[in-house]
Amino acid sequence: MPAKSRTYQPQKVRAALAAQTGALRAAVAGLGDEQLDLPTRLGDWRVRELLAHLAVQLDFVPAHLDDPLQGRPPLDLPGWVAAVGTVAPLLDEQARDRASADFGGDAAAVAAAFGRAADALTDLLARPEAADPVRRFEIRLGSMTLADMLVTRLVETVVHADDLADALGTAAFPHDRQALAAVTRLLADALAVRAPGGAVELRIPPYAVVQAVEGPRHTRGTPPNVVETDPLTWIRLATGRLPWAAAVADHRVSASGERSDLGAYLPVLG
Repeated sequence: MPAKSRTYQPQKVRAALAAQTGALRAAVAGLGDEQLDLPTRLGDWRVRELLAHLAVQLDFVPAHLDDPLQGRPPLDLPGWVAAVGTVAPLLDEQARDRASADFGGDAAAVAAAFGRAADALTDLLARPEAADPVRRFEIRLGSMTLADMLVTRLVETVVHADDLADALGTAAFPHDRQALAAVTRLLADALAVRAPGGAVELRIPPYAVVQAVEGPRHTRGTPPNVVETDPLTWIRLATGRLPWAAAVADHRVSASGERSDLGAYLPVLG
C-alpha cells in the first residue's frame, strides 16, 4: 500500500481531462453511421450505448454541480474505485435512456449530442468553481472533493476511450499522457488497498510502482515477486477487460515469484 494517499495536482487533472475529452470528441466526429452499431466488449452495448454512457459521465458534474449537499460519508479515490461497480445497473439504465433520447440517429446527430456533453464539461473546467480546493461533490457512493471527482472523470474517459478503440478495431487511442498516467496510478493504488502488503512489487513503467499482497516485505535488492506490464494492459486488467491468465500467456505481463499471481485480486474496478 502506498505510504500515504496519493494526491493529484488539480490543474494538471483539469488540463488532462480537457485534452482527453477533446480527443474523444474528435474520434466521435470521425465515426460513420455503420460504426455506431458495432458491438463492444461491454456486454450487449453497441458503440451507441458506449457513447451515451460517456456523455452521461462527461456532463454529470456540470449538471449536478449546484445540487445541495446531503451529508453523505466521505469517499476517497480508492474507495470510489472499489465501490463504483455496485452502481453498474444504474449506469446501464442511464446509458440506455441516453442512447434512446440522444444517440439513436445518424453519425452527425450522435456527434452533435456527444459534443454538447463535451462542451458542458470543458466549459466547467474553465470556471473558477472547478479550481475550488475545498468544494465538495456528492454522488450515491459518498461525498468527494470536486478535485477528486474530476479524477474519476479521467478514469471514465481513458477506460472508455480504450473500449471505443477496441470496438472500432483501431490500433490505439491517442490518450493524453497525463490522463493515462493518473488512471494508471489510481488503479495501481487501488490494488495496494485491496491487497495490502509488501510481498509483490507491481511495476507499470513509466508511471507507477506499488507494493501489494500480504507476505514478506521487500526492503532492498531485487524483489522476490515482481509483476511488470505497460499502462494500457494494466488498465485492462484492473477493469476486467483482460483476464490475468490471458495477459500472462500472451506475454503482456511479466510475473516472477511464487506470490506474483495477481489474478485473485483483479479486477479492482467493477
